[in-house]
Amino acid sequence: MAEPLRLGTPADMGSTGRRGAASSSRSHLPVARRWPALPASGLLSFVLFALLAALVLADWPPLRRLDVAVAERLHDVAHDQPAWTRVMSFWTDAFAPMPLRIAALVLVICLAVRGARRLAAWVTTTMVVGGLLGPLLKLLIGRPRPALPDPVAQASGLAFPSGHALNAALAAGVLVVVFLHPAVARPAARPATRVAVCVGALLIALVTGFSRIALGVHWTSDVVAGWLLGTAVVIATVALFDRHAGDIRPATGR
Repeated sequence: MAEPLRLGTPADMGSTGRRGAASSSRSHLPVARRWPALPASGLLSFVLFALLAALVLADWPPLRRLDVAVAERLHDVAHDQPAWTRVMSFWTDAFAPMPLRIAALVLVICLAVRGARRLAAWVTTTMVVGGLLGPLLKLLIGRPRPALPDPVAQASGLAFPSGHALNAALAAGVLVVVFLHPAVARPAARPATRVAVCVGALLIALVTGFSRIALGVHWTSDVVAGWLLGTAVVIATVALFDRHAGDIRPATGR
């Protein structure tokens, strides 16, 4: 296992001897040196989001045809499989932006009570920044939602990017960073916890986004854009806090 990454400064967590000094030195290296793929991954996610937004604004025919084909196919499935539609409706309500924000608020309070103030601040920043970007970009892009015959679900507002997919991606990132962090995870349970948390986070993001397409209230490109933007926000805030407020990234195995 790698040396556990610490939350904040040595004064916050307490480090002793040469091992603590060495860990402190590594903890305050620039993120680009400690995890070179992190900035590149965030930049790639943002570039792909920007490209997708440009294609939507240009009403690119291949993308439009793909969106329509997927929407029509899943619309047929929704009508043919009412039990499946009920499952999708339950999931999309359970992991809607507001329940996820309430869960994030509870998490922030718990972290603050435990003294993990930087981690709590990072969760707050990530959810707020992502939560504000979504509605703003919806207004800028101005894309209408699918207008399907005999819809199985209704949703108000504009379509791009999907707010459900965006907030689910933010929540998934928060779940991974917080619950794999040494300040939260138990060292003895870390390997099993890592797998469970990562699988759970992936399911939350993927199924929540997919539920919006399955219910006919979003185009596929809306959901992909939400995932990309959420990923970019999580990586950007991790990098920001890593640089200016101490390391908040989860520990990784060797």
